[in-house]
Amino acid sequence: MFELVFLGTSASAPSVHRGLSAHVILHREYRFLLDCGEGTQRQILASGLGFKRLNKVLLTHGHLDHILGLGGFVSTLSRWENMDQVDIYGGQTTLRRVAQLLYKVVFPNGRAPININLIEIQPGVIFHDDKFTLTAVAVNHRGPDCYGFVFEEKPHRPFLADKAAELGVPFGPERAQLVRGHPVTLAGGRIIHPDDVLGAVVPGTKYVHIGDVGQTENLVAVCQDADTLVIEATYLHADAAMAEEFGHMTAVRAAQLARETHVKSLILTHLSRRYYARDVRLEAQAIFPNTQVAHDFDHYQITRHGATRLEKQAVKVEQ
Repeated sequence: MFELVFLGTSASAPSVHRGLSAHVILHREYRFLLDCGEGTQRQILASGLGFKRLNKVLLTHGHLDHILGLGGFVSTLSRWENMDQVDIYGGQTTLRRVAQLLYKVVFPNGRAPININLIEIQPGVIFHDDKFTLTAVAVNHRGPDCYGFVFEEKPHRPFLADKAAELGVPFGPERAQLVRGHPVTLAGGRIIHPDDVLGAVVPGTKYVHIGDVGQTENLVAVCQDADTLVIEATYLHADAAMAEEFGHMTAVRAAQLARETHVKSLILTHLSRRYYARDVRLEAQAIFPNTQVAHDFDHYQITRHGATRLEKQAVKVEQ
């Protein structure tokens, strides 16, 4: 399971009700900030999330509406938060622009009071642990080094507690060993194997997040059978020519991608101020019914059943 909080859902420039691109993804002890448009640190505070453990930043590309908030965000981390390191992941071109922002504007002497790791990414796995993988995928927008991200839990076998109790496996380290795939010997000498107490393999949750993008041909395999797809819908179909000119999506094309790849749920974001959210939603739902349009501070739980929007107060407030 993943949790996703939208901090900014506007395209190019903020509106009265929508900030610029920024999202927080939560998984177990991890918290990722995906993009950091102008005003992001204010949105983090307003959301109730706070800055605690928010030390991994994923950047889709280097356009200012996706990175300009990094200056204030990193400055705040370095001065007010109990954090000694921040890892910023992005393409080479993006990181070059970020370095100029941080080391020529925020820290003009070239020295920061916090350890800033600028980590250049290539398509492929960029982070993982024993429970999930985070993969960067190349996308086509304006300019080089544009990326989307796939968060995917690893398949697992559920522990059958009733079966373990029936076999006399006590609570404690024996059960942990079996979950890890190791046999255990009980006090009476009986050997219990993992297959005795583990169920069938269950696929993990797959969440795909695509930022600004103008083409979908190379995204079909990436999005295939995703439980949730988050993607931009800057334009309506009536302005498809403008969308193509500027390398962006229409609601129709995003919905067509979702339908073609059999995703369970679709969430649209990065909306132009020229449209009403209702019109964007209805255009997409005509093609892919399980479509929602994100608003600032929307909080979703993403599971194998798709995306479920939680109540506003469900955001976990930092203690």
